[in-house]
Amino acid sequence: MIDTTDSWIMERTGIRERHIVDDGEATSSMAVKAARIAIERAGIAADEIDAVMVATTTADHLVPTAACLVQEQIGARHAAVFDIGAACAGFVYGLAVARGLVVSGASRRVLLVAAETISRFIDWTDRSTCILFGDGAGAVVIEATEGRPGIRSTVLRGDGSKRHALWVEGGGSLLVRLDDPKQMYRLRMDGQEVFKLAVPSMARACEEVLAAEGLRISDVTLLIPHQANLRIIEAVGRRLGIDRARVFVNIERYGNTSAASIPIALNEAVEQGRVRPGDRILMCAFGGGMTWGAALVEWAGAPIAVRRKGVFARARSLLPLSRRV
Repeated sequence: MIDTTDSWIMERTGIRERHIVDDGEATSSMAVKAARIAIERAGIAADEIDAVMVATTTADHLVPTAACLVQEQIGARHAAVFDIGAACAGFVYGLAVARGLVVSGASRRVLLVAAETISRFIDWTDRSTCILFGDGAGAVVIEATEGRPGIRSTVLRGDGSKRHALWVEGGGSLLVRLDDPKQMYRLRMDGQEVFKLAVPSMARACEEVLAAEGLRISDVTLLIPHQANLRIIEAVGRRLGIDRARVFVNIERYGNTSAASIPIALNEAVEQGRVRPGDRILMCAFGGGMTWGAALVEWAGAPIAVRRKGVFARARSLLPLSRRV
């Protein structure tokens, strides 16, 4: 379909394989699978969840939200439901919102799912995008607890003036033309511009989070960045001055799964034993819009936890879902 080779893709992006949904699957089907296993690992019932959030820009429908579909299928009968549209930064945005719900007392347990079906919006003749993106989902359960470490600080930022560097033109209320889906409903990206914006933005967000806690990058056990492109990941690491061994990378196996990339990477880091109680985990992301942000988590064993004014919350489980291609 395009003029490229495996070696060209690997050299420029670090990607060897990706995962694409089957026919009949969509964002909600992956999100539900991830959510159910997260709930099972958390050892709770679905009807104990107070809020369901889905971080996605590829929901099944304009209405209802992806969160509505997840809530229905998992049986979270008492939960509030809403989506978070922050593109690749959606999971970090979701952590900040979930933290706020728990700390305010509005929710005791929050299900945060990040799920994307980017493959349905790709122009497979556009080499700048079609070699990068894959589908996937991850989920965490965040709950109030006592006496635990937790989500120490978050920083969220954005700049709508840069939106044309990464966007999908059609599909909203401004341009509704079903006769030209190839051009209007496909992801478009200026890769060089995204690189120039993403690297300093992610690094600054990380520095702000650390400064808020009076910490330095040497105090961080593991950096889990959005898996956008290996060159971006490496450049952010260099700017922060963190050793490459303390940067988690799994883009080789999944490509860019947008909002789902951080929870997928976090799950693998836990499974590989690279995250232990007391470790400080720094997460950062940059996405279309533009949006970016960072979150600092002090790991409390199996869960992630949140601490603010004597109130705690912890994300107890996480899971990646997708099919290898």
